[in-house]
Amino acid sequence: MLETFNFRVILEYMPLYLQCFTATLWLSAVSLIGALSVGIVACAMRLSQSRIVSRISGIYIESIRSTPLLAQLYFFYFGLPSLGIRLPEAVTGILALTLNSGAYYAEIIRAGIQAIPYGQIEAGIASGLNYFQRMRFIVLPQALGLTIKPMLGQAIVLVKDSSLLSLISIMELTRAGQLLTSDRFMPAEGFLTTAAFYLVVYYILKSISGWSEKRLIFREAH
Repeated sequence: MLETFNFRVILEYMPLYLQCFTATLWLSAVSLIGALSVGIVACAMRLSQSRIVSRISGIYIESIRSTPLLAQLYFFYFGLPSLGIRLPEAVTGILALTLNSGAYYAEIIRAGIQAIPYGQIEAGIASGLNYFQRMRFIVLPQALGLTIKPMLGQAIVLVKDSSLLSLISIMELTRAGQLLTSDRFMPAEGFLTTAAFYLVVYYILKSISGWSEKRLIFREAH
């Protein structure tokens, strides 16, 4: 296999891969920040005492989780222009990733919030804190600490899902593999190199997850 594997071509296309790797990182980072923001808001709405607000959030979460990301991406890319809404490809990709992962983050954060003893919330009420102050100072910091590992796991999923953006011609890692394959007809070199870059991101996020988990355990022990 190594005898037929052309490393020279990979080196030739490495500037393209590095450019697309950078694009994957910033697309994923922006989408992750957006997903966390959407997840927190959707979670707060889901736990709201207002039945209407809770129902709206529930419809969003269940609609996103019950449909494939690819269908959502195609809706934003092909469906919105038919409705008169035209967005750049990068904005479309970020919007799809943000709304998709935001629904999962909402459920992850909700599970963390529900794991917090209600006595702490009662203590916040007794201290005169309003709903938003309780969420900010008592609930969310603990919920984020309890859910750091599944949240980083979802971040890994988001990075891998960003490969679907190649289907709408966004220059990211998978697109680089497609270009190498179409130019030189070397799918092994093209997509193995793409996979290697995704592995780098995966192990970085996995290391952050392991480090953060150890830090939390250390804090609990003291």
